[in-house]
Amino acid sequence: MDRLKNKVALITGSAVGIGQASAKLFAQEGSKVVIADMDAIAAEETVQVINRECGETCAISVQADVTREEDCRTMIETAIEHFGKLDILFNNAGVVVGGAVHEIKTPDWDYSMAANVRSIYWAVKYALPHFRTRGGGVIINTASVAGLMGLKDRSVYSASKAAVIGVTRAIAMDYVKDGIRCNCLAPGTVETPSLLRRFAALPHPEEARQQFIARQPMGRLGKPEDVAGAALYLASDESSFVTGITLIVDGGMSL
Repeated sequence: MDRLKNKVALITGSAVGIGQASAKLFAQEGSKVVIADMDAIAAEETVQVINRECGETCAISVQADVTREEDCRTMIETAIEHFGKLDILFNNAGVVVGGAVHEIKTPDWDYSMAANVRSIYWAVKYALPHFRTRGGGVIINTASVAGLMGLKDRSVYSASKAAVIGVTRAIAMDYVKDGIRCNCLAPGTVETPSLLRRFAALPHPEEARQQFIARQPMGRLGKPEDVAGAALYLASDESSFVTGITLIVDGGMSL
C-alpha cells in the first residue's frame, strides 16, 4: 500500500489514541512519520512499534508541548532536518476540559484555547515557509462535533473546536494559491485513553460509558482507526481537490 509513498508527515498528540492510529496507518501507506507528543516515553514506544512493522527507520519522535511556541517551532524544524522535507502537518493534539461557562476557571479556559487552537496557529506558522517554498503541502486539524453542535458541560471545548473549524477555512482560503490544502476532522465520541480515564474518574464508569454509547445512532463508540482512515484520505492525493472542509466522523451523533 502506497497512498502516502515518499511523503513525510508530522502528527501532534500521536503517542496514543487517534494520533497514534493515524501515525501507524500513515506509515503503512508509505509515509515517514514524526511522532510529536508531550509524553516522550509513550512517543518513543510508538516509534519502536512503527519501525518494527516497517522494517526500517520510518518514524522518529520529538517531545513537544504544543502550548509552547518554541516547541512548535522545534518539532517542525526537527521533521525537516531529519527527513529533508515535510509534506503533511496533522495538528491532532488537544485537551478536553468539562464544565459550563459559569464553572470554568479562567486558567482552564486559556489553557484549552492554547492547546486546541493557538497550537495550530504556531505549527502552521512555522510550517508555511517550507510548504510555500516547496510549492504545496497538506494541513489537517482535529476539530470535533462539539464545534458544530451544543454539548452539555463542554463550553470551552466547544468554543475551541468551533475556532478550529474557522481557522481551517481561513487557512484554506489564504494559501490555496500556494498549493496548500487545509481541512479538518470532526470526530464524535471516540474510545481513546483520554476518554477511558474520564470514565474511570466518575462514580459509575460503566454507566457513564453506556450513556455515551446511547447518544451514538450507530450504537457504539468510535475507534481511533475510524478517524485515522478519514485522516488518511485528507492526507492523500485522493483528496487533491478538497480544501476547507470539515469531515465529520461521528457515527451519526450530529444528525
